[in-house]
Amino acid sequence: MSSKKNTLVLFTKYPEPGVTKTRLMQEHGGPLTGEEAAALYRAMVLDVAAVGFRALEHCRQEKIFGGDYDFFVSSSPATNMPKVQEMFETEFPSADIHYIVDQGRNFDEHFNDCYRQLFDLGYHAVVCIGGDLPIIGPEIINRAFQWLSQLEKKSGMGAMVLSPCQEGGVSLVGITKETKIDFRGVFYNADGVTALDGIMNIATRNHIPTALLESLSDVDNIEDLGHTITVINAMAYTAQFQSDIMIPRRTIAIIRQVGLFACTQPNESLDPRDKIDD
Repeated sequence: MSSKKNTLVLFTKYPEPGVTKTRLMQEHGGPLTGEEAAALYRAMVLDVAAVGFRALEHCRQEKIFGGDYDFFVSSSPATNMPKVQEMFETEFPSADIHYIVDQGRNFDEHFNDCYRQLFDLGYHAVVCIGGDLPIIGPEIINRAFQWLSQLEKKSGMGAMVLSPCQEGGVSLVGITKETKIDFRGVFYNADGVTALDGIMNIATRNHIPTALLESLSDVDNIEDLGHTITVINAMAYTAQFQSDIMIPRRTIAIIRQVGLFACTQPNESLDPRDKIDD
């Protein structure tokens, strides 16, 4: 079997205080200062990268698509790229990391440009993930590449794999070079169509073979953060029984340093089961 070049790309920005994860900041009703929000995002991005490295090791061992895999970071603007590179190379000095600067007038165009650049570089399958996914594990990335490999064999229309997040978005998007998809108008549109619905509409129109993986929550607001904290707490315990769980240690360290914890409203309603819910 001939080997094809494939890549996992981390689509991110440099964690700049005051402009990163602003919905988690105190001025927007969140618990964090601008510096703390940036530190949290930095920790999450690096934890996600560590999971990505582990996932690609497995892909190479399993020889999915022939086993030729690279790791990319896609970021913008170009003026921040030296800081982005320093952040990753300081944390992972021995890792083989490649970098591209995505360009465009809005998020959708930047996302399109990321794929375009990688396909122009000769990559066949590209799986893209965000940096705010500290609960991600290597296995879902492995399955994303496996699904792309399986699906493209059944059609000449390429292949796509998706992992949804909350609020109708997507946390993971993988496509092959032949896949006819344009993300303009998907993530930001005037019609109120969710990103997941928008992508599925394109897949339906273009008859793109598509696989849907389990939901993968990202961290945008305080509710997301509370959910993520509870999941991370569970991961910290269950990792001793599940070898595929990678504890996001950097994220945990920031959460503990800041003193964050999740809670819920007290509920004294016993919900007697002899009554039918309205």
